[in-house]
Amino acid sequence: MLTVLFIIILIFSVIVHEVSHGYMADLLGDPTARLQGRLTLNPLKHIDPVGSIIVPIITSFAGFTFGWAKPVVYNPYNLKDRRKGEFLIAAAGPLSNLSLAIIFGLLIRYLVSGAGVVTPFAEFASYIVIINIVLAVFNLVPVPPLDGSKLFLAFLPDQYGQIRMIMERYGPILVLIVILFVWQVISPIVPYLFQLITGISMG
Repeated sequence: MLTVLFIIILIFSVIVHEVSHGYMADLLGDPTARLQGRLTLNPLKHIDPVGSIIVPIITSFAGFTFGWAKPVVYNPYNLKDRRKGEFLIAAAGPLSNLSLAIIFGLLIRYLVSGAGVVTPFAEFASYIVIINIVLAVFNLVPVPPLDGSKLFLAFLPDQYGQIRMIMERYGPILVLIVILFVWQVISPIVPYLFQLITGISMG
């Protein structure tokens, strides 16, 4: 039951992540996501059969839940300021997850401190906070296709375009390296942020 709950929260959180990319692109002049009907929280518009269903189920048996929604596409040539636009669009995803973590984290802080006990809702909200902190931190890692790479590449001068091509070519391998080796180094920031936001320990 807990695994199912985690998967549902994960799917909702990655959908919010992708919709945020689309809304930011639309605000900056690119209507691609809106025209494709992606500016909605309707799961049917965003679910990727592999990333939203199969991978979360398989990884849940390994002790963690990982997955993704169908990426929102945007046309950089519709942006007035391409560099700034790409940066803001990339940043919108992790910021949406961080915002969800803060909103539900503050609810936990209020409910726990007010009632003196961890209520069922506070426990449910804690899962939302944890998953969204993980999504925000993980997506800020600067390797393609994660948002962190787009934030990094947005400031890279045009003459270093070959670096972009190399990073994108080996993106899947780099993500696998991050999951297997790098994540265990940066993951301690998750309980730190959880306690900072909620006021209680993750343990």
